[in-house]
Amino acid sequence: MNKINKIQSAAGSPQPPLLLQRQSSVRRTMEIVLDTWNFLILREAYFGVRRFDKFHQRLGIPRQTLSSRLSALVSNEIFSLGKRPNEPGQQYFLTPRGKDLFPTMLSLMEFGDKWLTGGSKPPLQLVHKGCGCECHPVTVCSECLEPFTAREVAPRDGPGAGYAPVEARPTSRRSSDPTLLERVRPCSVARTLAIIGDRWSFLILREGWYGVRRFEEMRENLGIATNILADRLARLVQSGVLRKVPYNSGDRFEYRFTEMGLDLYKPMLVMMAWGDRWLADGKPPLRLRHKACGQDFSAIVACSECKKPIEAKDTDYVLRYQFDL
Repeated sequence: MNKINKIQSAAGSPQPPLLLQRQSSVRRTMEIVLDTWNFLILREAYFGVRRFDKFHQRLGIPRQTLSSRLSALVSNEIFSLGKRPNEPGQQYFLTPRGKDLFPTMLSLMEFGDKWLTGGSKPPLQLVHKGCGCECHPVTVCSECLEPFTAREVAPRDGPGAGYAPVEARPTSRRSSDPTLLERVRPCSVARTLAIIGDRWSFLILREGWYGVRRFEEMRENLGIATNILADRLARLVQSGVLRKVPYNSGDRFEYRFTEMGLDLYKPMLVMMAWGDRWLADGKPPLRLRHKACGQDFSAIVACSECKKPIEAKDTDYVLRYQFDL
């Protein structure tokens, strides 16, 4: 359905087309988290960095850029500013909202470890303090605690379903620059973001999960320029997330998910669960049912060994790369 609608002014004269977008907890989460610099700052925060100068030293980020990103993360209640007794200067502490983003990072890591290591071992080995085991993160159903696939999820509208005007966003270079994303550390999360971290790529994938497969329908739904859509689809095909399938006697094509692409649904649902908890005002736009257990559920990330949810405070790491502090 084309969501570009004409609106009328009070005097009755037509205004420029108004583009509407689906209400989406995933989109709201991505707009906060998946900016390249925000991601890098958050990643270092989970490794225990709290001071401005330490973020600057680790990431080599321009001081003005770092200051603006930290201010935005404080405004979005991901960090809070504070001091510790007998420690000089202000520090940036993860809030409950910020700590709750950790499963999103783990689910992105799960995907990257599975699909993007090129046959090598993942760069980071998790250790779950809760059970004392080396483990890997597994995205599971909150009700039966079993892994699920995209084909086993039945979505339906929730109380927050509907459409809202697209907010104007400043143009910027692609946020998924792989060289920048893996600055300082090799990282499976960064490799995943190199695929989905671009805003248009994410929106195209989201349309795909709503069953939209054809170029023109995507263009109309998203209000995206033809050349940008063609570019992003080509990148998603090249990355192995989508495949191009002929139809209508082979003179046209539609875009379908590969098995790799279907696996991206899991981190998207973890992002959705966070957005539902913190950004939806109690009205999630979407409800999910796990066909295997028959229950409404949210996506959570559990330890592969003890099956219990993983929290940042219960996690340690074994680095499989050299890192200079």
